[in-house]
Amino acid sequence: MREVTICGQRVPQTAALAPMASVADTAYRTLCKQHGACMTTGELISAKGLSYGSKGSAELCRITEAERPMGLQLFGSEPEFMAEGVRRMLDFAPDWIDINMGCPVPKVVTQGAGSALMKTPELAEEIVRAAVKAADGKLPITVKMRIGWDEAHVNASEFAKRMEGAGVDTICVHGRTRTQFYSGEADWSQIAAVKQAVSVPVIGSGDVTSGEDALRMYRETGCDLVMVGRATYGNPWIFEEIATAVAGEPYQAPEVPERLREMLRHIRMILDTSDKPEKLAMREARKHALWYLRGEPHAAAFRARSAQLSTYAESEALVAEYLRSVGKA
Repeated sequence: MREVTICGQRVPQTAALAPMASVADTAYRTLCKQHGACMTTGELISAKGLSYGSKGSAELCRITEAERPMGLQLFGSEPEFMAEGVRRMLDFAPDWIDINMGCPVPKVVTQGAGSALMKTPELAEEIVRAAVKAADGKLPITVKMRIGWDEAHVNASEFAKRMEGAGVDTICVHGRTRTQFYSGEADWSQIAAVKQAVSVPVIGSGDVTSGEDALRMYRETGCDLVMVGRATYGNPWIFEEIATAVAGEPYQAPEVPERLREMLRHIRMILDTSDKPEKLAMREARKHALWYLRGEPHAAAFRARSAQLSTYAESEALVAEYLRSVGKA
């Protein structure tokens, strides 16, 4: 299988797991890595929070060997805090540090961070230069961006060239504007334009939901690597699907019993990696349980029950009951 070098890491040219706040935690990243994700990135971390010694921010910096190669993602809008955030992240030994310039959520954008930086390329460049200087050659700095703020201000190529000039190692482009959030179609032509505009590796993101989608993104954009986010919800097998597509081999999707066994294993991993009591950790596990049966008969009732789970034993009982109800026990 063809390989590509990203952030000094030699990885198969299959697919990476996108950083997703409140979703891609330690358990999720480990699970996706086990299913073939070639790289992972941690959840969104506040540069200010980290700089001020926030315990929660520091906890998000934890890395296990099972997740590597793995980067940590930092957000903020003040170069001095971003530089300090980078210095503090070095202690956690990530394989790279990613600067978020794509998050569309209001609580990030109103701080002038995330995708708001697409409107202030001079500030974005200043932030990258400060981050690169703070990293002091110890690890690569990358950027995850969108194609612009809105349709009237699509500036992906120009923005990417600024980031390259400021010293980033790799650029990841999500093919939507901020105002699109996650609606409409991703514009892969802008990813292709960025690839043509810069010489650093480019990762493409947006609307890859199958192995065929990944192949098409590689063909149409020339990107160095594909990144997958929401399509992994309840479907860590998508990395296996993409890997088989890249290898030109047939893919067999998992049957319901296998999917639900993996759901239980995922919940178990969440409980084992959480410092919280079972009842509280199960609250975080619920949303993952909701995703594993999409499109199956009686899935609505299963999801309704999943939203009430408070113990692992309850999740085991729910799975056993569902499998009996559909004759697959």
